[in-house]
Amino acid sequence: MATGATRRVGRGGRTLGLGLLLWQLAVLAWGGSLTPQEKKDGWRLLFDGKTTEGWRGFMKSTFPKERWEVRDGCLKVARPGSGGGDIVSEEAFEEFDLRWEWRIAAAGNSGLKYFVDEERQAPIGHEYQLLDDARHPDGKVGPQRQTGSFYDVLPPAADKRLHAVGEWNESRVWVSGQHVEHWLNGAKVLQYELGSPELAAAIAHSKFKDVKGFGTRIRGHILLQDHGDEVWFREIKIQTRAQRGAASEGGER
Repeated sequence: MATGATRRVGRGGRTLGLGLLLWQLAVLAWGGSLTPQEKKDGWRLLFDGKTTEGWRGFMKSTFPKERWEVRDGCLKVARPGSGGGDIVSEEAFEEFDLRWEWRIAAAGNSGLKYFVDEERQAPIGHEYQLLDDARHPDGKVGPQRQTGSFYDVLPPAADKRLHAVGEWNESRVWVSGQHVEHWLNGAKVLQYELGSPELAAAIAHSKFKDVKGFGTRIRGHILLQDHGDEVWFREIKIQTRAQRGAASEGGER
């Protein structure tokens, strides 16, 4: 009897060990992975799923020691509170296709900003809002402050598909020439033209109306916001116009 019990525990242990290994492999894949085709097409990771390499605090030379952490293949604000601050990509970008996955805690607020210029001395950029629309007060202000919006400027489509709090969402910002698009879970939810009269009119009614140059395309950093709430990011990847062009030329040859 004792021997049989030992064997059952042994088999269970091997099964558990295999399950743990598969889970660990999945975590690594979640954190940052590119398919062979994506690599061929010029995509690259902005977050490798294991380290903070390529990121630093806004207006700082190092990565924050508080609140931000890498865990389970995610770059996350670890707990509610303050002290971490926003983080930015070390590189700056102008025309790009940026994609990432995210989830947020109940009543949470965060965002991803692009066209962030540190010479402004403030973490200002075009923000793709990430929000618990139903529970956070910003969601009650109006659609221009809800998930997928160009924060406080333009609202997303009313029929957007936002997954429940705690579930993962896929987002995308595409900038080509003066054209910008926001995508959410596989569907385009917003588009606008940089420098257009329509955009200028929307900005004039926003909190950014007095920000010089706001609404034009600039070379800037990608910023992940620490708004005091728990938020998780993974699979952050980018393809610049130059990389896309190089991949296309390589394919032609």
